[in-house]
Amino acid sequence: MKLKSLRKDLIEYLVLHKLEKKWKKASNLFEKNIKHPSLETELLEPRWRGIYSFRIDKKYRSLFFIKDGVVEIFKITNHYKA
Repeated sequence: MKLKSLRKDLIEYLVLHKLEKKWKKASNLFEKNIKHPSLETELLEPRWRGIYSFRIDKKYRSLFFIKDGVVEIFKITNHYKA
């Protein structure tokens, strides 16, 4: 699955949280196999919105949607934020 280039703010988030290496690994796995077990890719509720997520590491996830066969990441988030 083809990933659209990340926006500048998302790249800055990765740098700020020292996730560049983990992002590279997860995004490479994702492009090869969107259903790779370590990514835990899932369709979020409500399902009709078409928003998915995949794991970058145990703490961080990326949120995305798919349009015309291209994946656009629109948010990288701390999955366990209090």
